[in-house]
Amino acid sequence: MDTKNNLNSTQTNIPKTNMKKTLSLWNFFTIGFGAIIGTGWVLLVGDWMIIGGGPIAAMIAFIIGSILLLPIGAVFGELTSAIPISGGIVEYVDRTFGSKISYITGWFLSLGNGILCPWEAIAISTLVSEMFGEFFPFLRSVKLYTILGADVYLFPTLISLCFAVYVIILNFKGASSAAKLQGFLTKALLAGMILAIGISIFKGSPSHLNPIFRQVDATTSSTSATSLFSGILSVLVMTPFFYAGFDTIPQQAEEAAEGLNWNKFGKVISMALLASGVFYMVCIYSFGTIIPWNDFIKHTVPALSCLKDINVILYIIMLCIATLGPMGPMNSFYGATSRIMLAMGRKNQLPKSFAKVDAKSGTPVTPNIILAILTLIGPFLGKNMLVPLTNVSALAFIFSCTMVSFACLRMRRTEPDLQRPYKVPGGKLGISAACLAGSIIIGLMIIPASPAALKPQELIIVLGWLAIGLILMTLTNISKKNKNV
Repeated sequence: MDTKNNLNSTQTNIPKTNMKKTLSLWNFFTIGFGAIIGTGWVLLVGDWMIIGGGPIAAMIAFIIGSILLLPIGAVFGELTSAIPISGGIVEYVDRTFGSKISYITGWFLSLGNGILCPWEAIAISTLVSEMFGEFFPFLRSVKLYTILGADVYLFPTLISLCFAVYVIILNFKGASSAAKLQGFLTKALLAGMILAIGISIFKGSPSHLNPIFRQVDATTSSTSATSLFSGILSVLVMTPFFYAGFDTIPQQAEEAAEGLNWNKFGKVISMALLASGVFYMVCIYSFGTIIPWNDFIKHTVPALSCLKDINVILYIIMLCIATLGPMGPMNSFYGATSRIMLAMGRKNQLPKSFAKVDAKSGTPVTPNIILAILTLIGPFLGKNMLVPLTNVSALAFIFSCTMVSFACLRMRRTEPDLQRPYKVPGGKLGISAACLAGSIIIGLMIIPASPAALKPQELIIVLGWLAIGLILMTLTNISKKNKNV
């Protein structure tokens, strides 16, 4: 099938706006890869080993996690190549399940993605405070207050705000400027992985991976598993959160460069997932072999602390990479969430002001302002907000992805003639696999007996966000009715 003809056939689905068409396939890959990776591999690799009972279980779990999510990634690839519009998830669900379900889906994805902007700002201030603070005590010399048991310091907060402001400015300037930052950060993350591999080769030993399984109790986490298999499952239920971010790729599809090969675009999402899985696996292996993993997990932020014992210069380099890391997800999720809100504004699910696009930069105005406020609040919340925000974001993300999978399956029946430059491998069977995978993960998050079940305070956040959304939808509908009278 001719790609150019496919491209032209889908252009009728794209609203005529001032959005700039500048993003290449590489830009889309770095947007997704950078959003997925972030700094979890530095901050939490020790916890993964503890929960799984060793690095082997963690490695297997992460590669299985990426494979399980491939069908969902392929679903996004099919729908986005067929209907390449900003915030397309709102359009897909609207065309198959109606406006109300579309609104709930878009609203939840806005929560799941939007939360990660302040989340990353918190991560930056935490790294600056706890790790750089060891070298420069003045960073913790001025305490502002304590919130939820976490101390918030002036200078780390200001530094985090500077990072956040930089990301905000780039997103106001346009997708092209934000994409350039993403390309740089992707290279920095790869440099961090290469550094870990090099240290593992010259300083470590594969024998440090033994024992393959062992139950461990640590300060922050422990191994509830009793075997290698149950250790793999314990880590596997966590992996969806650490792969969240591939959905940022299709949210900016409307800004794709002219002449983009949409068949290849459909494969970019799967490539980002697989590349992230390999990245995680290589990093776990590298850190697990530098020193015996039983000793590795005893350190505070072990991926950094163990390097300090080997070479201070290498430690500082990795610390700098880790501090830059949160900018990638912040940048990607900022752009993706603003496009979701833009799409909801176009559908009259949010006030019309959300659909306004700046004539010069081609970026959505009102969503950018709202996200800027949310992001700037982040550094003031304290590190103890990270875990609740993480779990809420994970549920909102996987719920929205599952709804897209069901929309894709239904659209195969309701719109069989829709031009699809890229199709899910396996057809309806492959799409059904995506629906099943998403449903299983949601079940693991809401069934009380599950190790990944949300805590009461996290459920309150989810229900509170849903209530706000329903109120806003009601007010929007009342406003539309009054205008029609």
